[in-house]
Amino acid sequence: MSLVESSLDPVRALRSEVVLAGEAWLGRIERGRIFRIVDLDGNQAVDTLFFDAADPRNRYSAVDTIRAQGSLYLSTGSRLLSGDGDPLLTIVADTCGRHDTIGGACSSESNTVRYGHHTKSMHSCRDSFLLAAARAGIPLTKRDMAPNINFFMNVPVTPEGGLTFADGISGGGKYVEMRAETDVLCLISNCPQLNNPCNAYNPTPIRVIVWEGS
Repeated sequence: MSLVESSLDPVRALRSEVVLAGEAWLGRIERGRIFRIVDLDGNQAVDTLFFDAADPRNRYSAVDTIRAQGSLYLSTGSRLLSGDGDPLLTIVADTCGRHDTIGGACSSESNTVRYGHHTKSMHSCRDSFLLAAARAGIPLTKRDMAPNINFFMNVPVTPEGGLTFADGISGGGKYVEMRAETDVLCLISNCPQLNNPCNAYNPTPIRVIVWEGS
């Protein structure tokens, strides 16, 4: 963990919005601007994708990011790389300390496999991603839904190499803050998952804040 607090004042932000539990958010963050995600009530999972705004096909790459930093988890100092190896954002402040890169986003298919056929119609992050892109007129498809970041989510790796979904390590008011290294599109699904403890079985709102860079 690398806990670092920010000196930025939300009162001076360019943009500040609450994203309700289960809802999506899509925004453009210009190079040099600072972007914060706040876990308002704690233990929420925030599924997030980033794209190069000039070429959305050049998107966040979990594989390149993990390889470059030598860690499965993100915190202060982590550089989020694209598939072309370009830095999209850098985490500059973090009061949670660890964010998941490998748990993926829930979908109707994964819900069915993990929790039973009766969950197939439940709201999922992959549906939220696609719906937000369609509403914004951005031509993203299922092929563009690459492995995402799960901010605030706790996915420990077992000694045998398996994954477990555990109670979160975040708390109310914890945040992660990033500096955009190029113009990026940010696509968030504020996870609606009710079947595992990633949200304490109780999805809650988040806040997104954007500041002008220094």
